[in-house]
Amino acid sequence: MPPRPSEHEDVVPASEKTEPPLTETVAPQPVASLPAQRQSWPDASIPETQQPSATPPTPPPPPARKSSSKHATNLYVVSYLVLFSILGTLARLGLQALTFYAGAPVVTGVLWANVAGSLVMGFLMEDKNLFREEWGTTQRNETAEWKDAHEAHEHAKRHAAVKKTIPLYIGLTTGFCGSLTSFSSFMRDVFLALANALPDPSLPVGASIAPRNGGYSFMALVAVILITVALSLSALIAGAHSALALTWMTPTMPFALTRRVVDPAVVVLAWGCWLGAVFLAIWPPDRHDPGREVWRGRAVMALVFAPLGCLLRFSASLRLNSRIPAFPLGTFVVNIFGTIIEGMCYDLQRVPGLGAGGASHWIGCQVLQGVMDGFCGTTTTVSTWVAELNALSRRRHAYVYGVTSVGVALGFLVVIMGSLLWTRGWTDPVCG
Repeated sequence: MPPRPSEHEDVVPASEKTEPPLTETVAPQPVASLPAQRQSWPDASIPETQQPSATPPTPPPPPARKSSSKHATNLYVVSYLVLFSILGTLARLGLQALTFYAGAPVVTGVLWANVAGSLVMGFLMEDKNLFREEWGTTQRNETAEWKDAHEAHEHAKRHAAVKKTIPLYIGLTTGFCGSLTSFSSFMRDVFLALANALPDPSLPVGASIAPRNGGYSFMALVAVILITVALSLSALIAGAHSALALTWMTPTMPFALTRRVVDPAVVVLAWGCWLGAVFLAIWPPDRHDPGREVWRGRAVMALVFAPLGCLLRFSASLRLNSRIPAFPLGTFVVNIFGTIIEGMCYDLQRVPGLGAGGASHWIGCQVLQGVMDGFCGTTTTVSTWVAELNALSRRRHAYVYGVTSVGVALGFLVVIMGSLLWTRGWTDPVCG
C-alpha cells in the first residue's frame, strides 16, 4: 500500500488536471476548504468511490436508500421545485415592490432580489449542519480532530456532493434561490439603461425621462452590469461566510422527520398551491370590486407560470451543464432563452392591439406580465450564474462565461426590443 502523502506535499489528483462538469445542483462551495487556490469539482456522473484520489479507494458504504424509493425521491424533488418556485417568485415581486420607490438610489428593482437570492445560495452551499444526517447516516462531528487536512477536505467534499442530491436542498437552492433571482429581468434593465428608458419612480406620473447622449447611456449600461454582478458575487461570498460563522448555532434537519413527514406533505402542498394559483387566475379575488382587476397582473399570473420555468431550468442544467466542463451550457441556454422571451413579451405589451391601446386588451397584458415575472423570472437565474462564476477553477473561463452570457443576452435584446423602440416606439401598456 503506498504511503499517504503528508500535508506539505503537493498532490494533484487526476480529476483536477481537467475541469469536471458543473451542474446546477453540483457546484463547489464559494469558500474552499483549502484557500490557497480555487478547487475544481468532481464529476457528478462518476460515483464518489471511483473518483481519482491520492489515497487508496475505500469500500463503498452500504446504500442508505432502497432502489424502490427512486421514484418517490424524484416526485419529492419536483414537488419542492414547484413549491419553492412559487415562494421565490412571490419574494422577488415583494422585494421589487419594496425597493422601487421615489428617491431610491438604485432604480433597478430586481437588484435586491438578486442580491438576496445569492446571499441565501452562498449560505446553503457552504453550510455543513442543516443536512448533516444526509440520507439517514449520522456524520462525524465537524469539530472532531481529523488526522490531517487532506482527510478533512475529502470529508467536506463528500458531504457537499451528497447533500446536493437531497430533495429539500435542491428545492431551496434551485427552486427558491433560482426563482428569487432573475437574469432576464437584470438584462432587461441593462437594455433599458442603454435606451434611456429605465423607469424612474421619482418622476411624476406622465412625465418623460430627460434625453441624454449615447455616452451617458453607455455609462448607465456599464453601471447596471457592474452593480448587479459585483453585489451578487459579494452576497454569495457573504452568505458562505455567514454559514461558517453560524456553524455553532445552525441546527440539523432530522432525516426521519424530513423523509416521513415533510417530503410527503410538500407533495400535497406544492401541487395544491399551483392548482390554487390557476383557480385564482380564472376567478381573481377582486373580480367583483369596482375598477380594474389587478391581482392577475401583479402576482397570480406569475405564480401560474413560475413552476414551468423552474422545472425547465432544472432539467436543462442536468442535461447540458456537463457537456462543456469550463462553460455551464445548461444555465447559459436557459438564461439566454428566458431573456429572449422576456424581450418579446415586453415588446408585445407595448404594441397597440395586444397589450396596449385599449381596455379590451387588459387580460392579454396581464398574461404577458405573468410570463415575464413568472416563466422568464424562474427560467433564468442569477444566483446559480454567480455561483458558477465563482466555482470555475480557472478565472479565464469564468470571465469568458460571464462576458459571453451578458453579451449574447444584450445582443438579443438590442435586436428584439431595440428594433421596435427605435422604429415605431413603445406605447404604455394598459396594465402597467
